[in-house]
Amino acid sequence: MLSKLINILKACWRPSSDRYYDGGSDAVGRQDGLLWYNDIGKHLNGDYSMAVVQANMLLEDQSQIESGSLSFLDSGPYGTFIGVYDGHGGPETSRYVNDHLFQNLKRFTSEQNSMSVDVIRKAFQATEEGFLSVVAKQWTVKPQLAAVGSCCLAGVICNGTLFIANAGDSRAVLGRTVKATGEVIGIQLSMEHNASIESVRQELHNLHPDDPQIVVLKHNVWRVKGIIQISRSIGDVYLKKAEFNREPLYAKFRLRDPMRRPILSADPSISVHEIQPNDQFLIFASDGLWEHLSNQDAVDIVQNHPHNGSARRLVKTALQEAAKKREMRYTDLKKIDRGVRRHFHDDITVVVVFLDSNLVSKVSSWKGPTLSVKGGGINISRKTPATPPPPSTATDHGGT
Repeated sequence: MLSKLINILKACWRPSSDRYYDGGSDAVGRQDGLLWYNDIGKHLNGDYSMAVVQANMLLEDQSQIESGSLSFLDSGPYGTFIGVYDGHGGPETSRYVNDHLFQNLKRFTSEQNSMSVDVIRKAFQATEEGFLSVVAKQWTVKPQLAAVGSCCLAGVICNGTLFIANAGDSRAVLGRTVKATGEVIGIQLSMEHNASIESVRQELHNLHPDDPQIVVLKHNVWRVKGIIQISRSIGDVYLKKAEFNREPLYAKFRLRDPMRRPILSADPSISVHEIQPNDQFLIFASDGLWEHLSNQDAVDIVQNHPHNGSARRLVKTALQEAAKKREMRYTDLKKIDRGVRRHFHDDITVVVVFLDSNLVSKVSSWKGPTLSVKGGGINISRKTPATPPPPSTATDHGGT
C-alpha cells in the first residue's frame, strides 16, 4: 500500500511533457524534508538547477522552467521560459499563475508568431483577468481569495534575446564575466516594486496625489495603505476593484475610504537584453533569498562551484544566514516545521539558468524534445495540516 502511494506521489511530480531531456538528472526532483530540488538538468540554452524550501504552513512559492516551443504553432519560436511566483496571503494565486501564465504566453506568441514585449504584457494581463474571474465566481463562498496575491517574475530566452518581466519584489540577476579582469559580476536585470524603495513610494504618490495615506510607515516598514509592501502583483483584487473591498471580506483588509482608482497594478516592468558571449548564468529567485544574500554574494556562490546543485547551494547558504541572524545552528533550523519556520525565513525559490553561448546563438527554430518542470509540487505544498492555518495578518501579507 505504501509503495503504491509513493508511486502516485512520484507521478504527481512528473513534468507535464512526456518528452524531456535532462542530461541524466532526475527531472522529477528530490525532496529532503521541507526542501525540494532538481540539482542539474538541460534546457535549450544550457544547464539549469532548481530548489524550493518551504517555510509557510502551505507553500506559497511556485516556479517553473519550460524549454522548447514557446508557441502552439509548429513554426513558432523556440526558447526557454523561467517563472518564479512568490505568493502572499495564501497559495492560490501563485498556483494559478504557475498553471496559466506560460499557457497564455504561448497563445499570444502563436498569434504574433514571435516573442515580444507586447506578447509578455498580454500574457500577464490575461493571467490577471483569469484569476479575477476565479475570485468573482467564488466571492460568496470564498471571499478571502480577493486578498490573495502573488509577485510574478518571468524570463524568456529566445533567439539570443533575454526578456525579463517583473511585478513585485522577486529578482533576476545576471552573472557576467568582465573581459579585462575575468571577474564575474552580478547585474540586476529586474525592476522591483516594493514600498521600501524610495522611487516606488514616489511613483505611488504621483499616481495617487489625492491620497496622503497611499504609503504608510508601519512598524518601521513602508506599506501601501498600511497593508502590503508591494505595489504590483497578480491578484490582490481587494486593492484593485472596489466591489471586492467590502463585506464579507475580513475587516482588516477593507479600506476606510472609498477606492477611487486601483491601488495596485498587475502591469509588469519589462526589460530586453541581447545575450552576450560573456553572460554566464541567470539567477531567478523569490524575495526570500534576497533577504539573506546580496546579488554579488549569490553570483559568487554560483560561479565558484560546479553547476550541479547550484540552486540548492544558494538556498542552503540563505538558510545558514537566517540561522546565524537568530543565533542558532543551521542543523537546528532544519528541525523546525513548516508554519513555525516562517518566523525564521520565508519560502525560498531559486532557479539558476546557465547560458551556453554556442547553444544560445544556434537555437532559433530547433525542433527537439521539450522540457517542463515545476518546482514546489504536491509533496510540499498540498499536505493537509492537522489544524487549519490562521488567516494571514497584515504584518506578513505581501513582500515581507
